[in-house]
Amino acid sequence: MNKEKDIQELVGKGPGADAPSEQRERNNRIFLCVVDNTAECKNAVYFAARRVAQTGGRLALLYIMPPAEFQHWMSVEEKMRDEAREEAEEALKFYSSQVQQWTNEVPTLYVREGKPADTILALIEEEKRISILVLGAGTDKKGPGPLVSSIGGKMSGKFPIPITIVPGNLSREQLDLLT
Repeated sequence: MNKEKDIQELVGKGPGADAPSEQRERNNRIFLCVVDNTAECKNAVYFAARRVAQTGGRLALLYIMPPAEFQHWMSVEEKMRDEAREEAEEALKFYSSQVQQWTNEVPTLYVREGKPADTILALIEEEKRISILVLGAGTDKKGPGPLVSSIGGKMSGKFPIPITIVPGNLSREQLDLLT
């Protein structure tokens, strides 16, 4: 009979006994950051990378290509799609190298085509470990941008995961203090 085992069963596990499994759980979570060629995107990626570095987890970058519009000439549509794909790959290559500099980790990269909100929801449904969405908010007089307005506004109460909206006007120093 193992006395130590019997005592644990009677009193329960001590504080921190579950730490290894909790740590594994934290390291499996994914921060999803939507990227594009806007200035505010740089802040969102930096913020997400810092959060991952500070709290554990992984970072995934998603570039959403606009849905292809019907063209009478198939070759025109293919050329437009190829150009959009090239732009997506360049943006992801840039941000991926930045993330690697900041975290020494290679982010997961996604390129999807479709309407932004629908595409994000589909990816969250597909990849169950995505637990936080990070978006950059524009500083333009027109507002924070269509994606932030849609997801951070109308859809926010029904969204399946927490949403972090990073203001585009914050400095690196301010972002460092927040993360």
